[in-house]
Order: sequence, then structure tokens, then C-alpha cells
Amino acid sequence: MKIGIFDPYLDDLGGGEKYMITLAQCLSNDNNVTIFWDNKEDLKKVAQRFSLDISKITLRSNIFSPKYSFIKRCLDSLGYDAIVVLSDGSIPFLLSKKLFIHFQQPFPEIKMSLKTNFKRMRVSSFFCNSIFTKTFIDKEFKIESRVIYPPVGTNFKENKKENIILHAGRFRAVNIGFQDYKKQELMIDIFKEMVDKGIKNWKFILAVGVHETDRSKFNHLQKKAEGYPIEFLINLNYDDLGKVYSKSKIYWHASGYGENLDKNPELAEHFGISTVEAMGAGVVPVVINAGGQKEIVENGKNGYLWQTLTDFAEKTNRLIKDVSLLNKMSKEAIMRSKIFTGDRFCREVKDTIK
Repeated sequence: MKIGIFDPYLDDLGGGEKYMITLAQCLSNDNNVTIFWDNKEDLKKVAQRFSLDISKITLRSNIFSPKYSFIKRCLDSLGYDAIVVLSDGSIPFLLSKKLFIHFQQPFPEIKMSLKTNFKRMRVSSFFCNSIFTKTFIDKEFKIESRVIYPPVGTNFKENKKENIILHAGRFRAVNIGFQDYKKQELMIDIFKEMVDKGIKNWKFILAVGVHETDRSKFNHLQKKAEGYPIEFLINLNYDDLGKVYSKSKIYWHASGYGENLDKNPELAEHFGISTVEAMGAGVVPVVINAGGQKEIVENGKNGYLWQTLTDFAEKTNRLIKDVSLLNKMSKEAIMRSKIFTGDRFCREVKDTIK
């Protein structure tokens, strides 16, 4: 099959990009796969960061670019057996034999116009990254999508564990202040408070992806951490991030805290790739009870889900003080992570896009 793939956020280096390029990698073994994008360096950066093989993937000009007219886009799509699109909340009109739409996040309050409804009828299949995302997408678009959980690498080299609490995620300038959707500033404050109350010999590491345009504003977050055992690791590739996972003991995530997630579900973690990666390395998650995290962590068995900041700190302290509990949950976390493998992802992708 001749398959085209489009991710409008390819230069973002996030979990959605790992999902889409891994999808392309899986399909490229048996198909002629093309990615629609203008900057080859962006694709290389994604492949390098997530250790993906793009050797069998072709890059061509982005037919979804504003410089392409509607007519030209339709005509250029004619030669494809299938096109797979990561949706930004819209559905494109294309003339490929089949069209597959993937959703990485909820899009609340979609206006289902006659035009959107017509384009929806052209779609062969919709698929989402989690049940959390699916719940909102099915309601808004009046469809029955399927769930293909993201591919997560969990075969990390064993390393001696250190007293490290880890968070991994993107930093964006909008994170500072009102739209702190990854809640990195919040977690820094929580850790500082724990240190002030007597936690000793523990370090908080934030492994963050920082876009060049946000470098200057990133300084604000770093200044918040001054004087405390807090370290920032910026734009690590996947292998180096794996080394950090392998020596960490506890994993933190707080996306969605304090937000009205019924009104703004996109502010929660839509799945939680980094949570699964951490679990694969035996890092015990202490993550917010919201979004896709609830589909990953079995509370009290292979990690903790928390509701309040007090709950967050207490559950973290419980693991710090009880080494036996930490070790038990670490083994359970590794077991749990195995259901989100890349092999499983490829099988489900190939079963859908055919």
C-alpha cells in the first residue's frame, strides 16, 4: 500500500510525535510510507529523540500547508491507498482511497456542522490513544472510535537505584502561570516544601523537552529551584532518558490538577507515556488521579493515584520511608508496563490500517 502520514505538530517532539512516527515505522516494513512535512530536520530530531528507524520512510512536501490550495491537496491525495492524520480537532477532506483519523487528546465543544458531518462520513476509521480521549471524541463527533494505546519502550538496562524523584515532560512558555498544564512549577513547590519539612538525601530531577523559542522563559522555572536539590535535564534523547529512568525510584506527574477537566479535558494527561516508561524501569509512579493515568496505574498495587496536594506528598513520603513497600511496588510497576509494548502497538496499527 501507498500510505501518507501527517502530524501537524511534528516539530513539537512530544508523545504524539513518537506515536505517529512509530506508526510510520511499523507500516514502513510492508508498505510505501510517506510523511507530509517540509523540514527534514524536524523528522530527524523526532527519530533521534525517540530512537526510531526512519530509513524506509519518505518525506515529501506538506500538502496540508496553507500554501497548498484545497484543489491541489485533494488531487495530490488521489494516489494514496490510505492517509493517516493526527487531528488538530478538524477532519480534512481528501481523495485517498481510505482515510484514518487519530486523536491524541479531547476536543470539547466541537461544532458538528453539515460540512464536518460530510467529511466524517469519508473516514474509514477513527482511533484514539486512550479511553479517556475516546470518551470525549466519541461524544463530540458522534462516532465509535477504537483505542490503540501508545507504544512504550520498557526494556531499560538495570542500574543501581538512587534517591531520585523524577518527572519527564515538555516545557512550554504557556506552562508558566495560569496555563501551567504540566504543573512543573507546582511539583517544584511540593518538593521544596518536603525538603523544608525534613526530607534529606533525595533529589528531584525534571527531564524536560524545551523548544528553542521558550529558552529564555525557561529560566523562570530554573530560578524557582535554586537552593534546593533540584536538577534540570534538557532535551535528552531516548537512550539518555532511559538511563535516568533506570536510576530513579519515584515518578511524579500532576497534569490536570486544579483544572475543570469536564470543561477542559485537554489539560489532563491524555494517556501518560512517560508514566509507563518510568514503570518499565521500576520507577514507582505517584501521579494525579486524572486523565489517562487512571488507565495505567492500579492504585496501591503498582503505584499511587492522588487527589489532593496533601495526598500527593503523603503517598510520596510513604514510599520514601518504607523501602520494602517501594521495592514491592517497583516490581509490580515493571509487570504492569509490559501490556503497553511496541509489538502490541504495531499489531493493532496493522490490524486497523489495511
